[in-house]
Amino acid sequence: MESIKGMLRRVKLFMAVKSDDTELLRAQLNALSRLIPLLYFILVANAWVLAFTFRGKAPDWLSIYVALALSGICAIRLVQWWRKKGLVLTDRQAAQELRRTNKISAVLGVAFPAWAIALFPFGDAHAQAYVGMFLTITMLACMLCLIHLRSAAVIVAVTVSVPLVVFFLATGIPTLVGTAINVTLVTVAMVVVVLIQYRDFTRMVEAQKRTEMLSNENLCLANLDSLTDLPNRRAFFAHLERTFAAAQAQGARMALGIIDLDGFKPVNDLYGHPVGDRLLVEVAARLSAHRPCEHFFLARLGGDEFAYLVADAVDDVALVAQGEGIADLMGAPFVLPEATVQISASVGIAVYPEMAHGPQHLFERADYALYHGKSARRGSAILFSAEHEAQINSEARIEQALKRADLERELSVMFQPIVDIRSQATVGFEALARWHSPELGRVSPAQFIPVAERAGVIGALTRPLLRKALAAAAQWSPELRLSFNLSAYDLNSAESTLAVVAIIRAGAFDAGRLDLEITETAFTHDFEQVQRSIAMLRLLGCGISLDDFGTGYSSLSRLHALPLTKIKIDRSFVTGLHKSPASFKIVKSLLALSRDMGLDCVFEGVETQEELAALRKLGGLMVQGYFYSPPIFEDQVGNYLGEPVGARA
Repeated sequence: MESIKGMLRRVKLFMAVKSDDTELLRAQLNALSRLIPLLYFILVANAWVLAFTFRGKAPDWLSIYVALALSGICAIRLVQWWRKKGLVLTDRQAAQELRRTNKISAVLGVAFPAWAIALFPFGDAHAQAYVGMFLTITMLACMLCLIHLRSAAVIVAVTVSVPLVVFFLATGIPTLVGTAINVTLVTVAMVVVVLIQYRDFTRMVEAQKRTEMLSNENLCLANLDSLTDLPNRRAFFAHLERTFAAAQAQGARMALGIIDLDGFKPVNDLYGHPVGDRLLVEVAARLSAHRPCEHFFLARLGGDEFAYLVADAVDDVALVAQGEGIADLMGAPFVLPEATVQISASVGIAVYPEMAHGPQHLFERADYALYHGKSARRGSAILFSAEHEAQINSEARIEQALKRADLERELSVMFQPIVDIRSQATVGFEALARWHSPELGRVSPAQFIPVAERAGVIGALTRPLLRKALAAAAQWSPELRLSFNLSAYDLNSAESTLAVVAIIRAGAFDAGRLDLEITETAFTHDFEQVQRSIAMLRLLGCGISLDDFGTGYSSLSRLHALPLTKIKIDRSFVTGLHKSPASFKIVKSLLALSRDMGLDCVFEGVETQEELAALRKLGGLMVQGYFYSPPIFEDQVGNYLGEPVGARA
């Protein structure tokens, strides 16, 4: 009894529709949708051939009207299938449709053989033989059409072949008995074919499912940042294209924001890259949890740079408030297992359609706002404005003018004194670049130097300026030193550094009196190459000064790795020094650091007697600034040195 029940369970499982396999359900439904019309065509066509074979032999109600009824059923089912063509069914609906196909197969599998056997007694030998052929051919054709639904194909095989075989065997007619045996063998063979094909079909569906899963995984990997699980740069720009197209089509506003972390590099330098990675994960989690609006898409572009999109952007005030909220969010301490770290973030924002005409243009505008914010208001949000657009246009004009300029003729050098406040004696001068363009007139170095660096033509400026500065300094008294600024790009390749070395060697000025000033931006490039470049310059006897000390983030971690001879304290620490206890403490610490490391220290931007007095109190030795003198031309140096200090002060 138990074995019978077990067999019945296996049969039931064998004939069941696998509703838990979504991919198989949909594959079966799609395959049947293509073959069902053919199945019903075969049924109707063969039925009418059989009907006309027995017309006049059997009663019309049996030969014609039953054929009409069966054709009507087929037509209704065909229409039902046709209506569902192209529709996206739920998994439940797909399973229901397949179960309905099983039921209809059973109904038609019983109805057609019953009708054919009912016609059998009215026919002659030929017509009776055709009954067997009709049922066999129709069964095989239907099984082939239902081959992707194993249960339906087996139902047709059983419901058609069993009555036919039993009936033909019961006649005792040798020809029909032989036909019954042939039908049995063909049916068994066909069932085996169905089972094999169904197995292969299910394996193919499974393989496709695995392939699709792998493809989706690869797509995820291609579009997700592996560290933070945020969309990556590729995904961001793809989403930007779609969002921009939608905004353009709908006439809507959208905004793009770029987030750059301030102070991330020192965390990496101090604690190592694994801690830096953990910090980035925490940053991503904090940003993901903070969704300032509904249509907010966040991605990591790479390094310590993130970006976001706001579809249906609200007014500019709200966008800036969102950016400031993000900046404030990043300003809160991050508690890591190794340490509690403090960073900040700057945000650049651009809006379509007001400030951009394309997706890439929008990104560039946001990036420019970020660049401007990091230089002017680090740790805040900056919205790209018409003023920024004017600056871009101005910089573009400067870049074009630089590329067309006769730099040897148009560039000149001015000199600002460096004074020892103990003796009030001038100990040297810093060479400062000036440019008088025939197209643009006089252009501030604060404008053309950054443009030249971004345009990659800074080396073309460095070489003529250095030659002019060395030629002028060669006329000075031997106790005076010359300070000259090198760009990070001058140190970032051996070729650029060798060009500088060649100019120094060719000049009449003693390299031992030359201080070459570098900024901390050099550290963001190939630091090993920077080290090699500085070593080459030190071999000449040149001093190396770290300019704008204290404004960057990598100074302390890099000081020990460079053969520095001097540091220059940025004017931001000097301005209002006597009124700012915080600046006073910072300057005191910097002085102590320089003394401990055996480095000379120069303070920039001294403009008042009070600032000078505060520096003297702290133990500062060398200063430069407008208190003593603004930058002067080469031919004014002699007059300046000839004047008494009291007259200049």
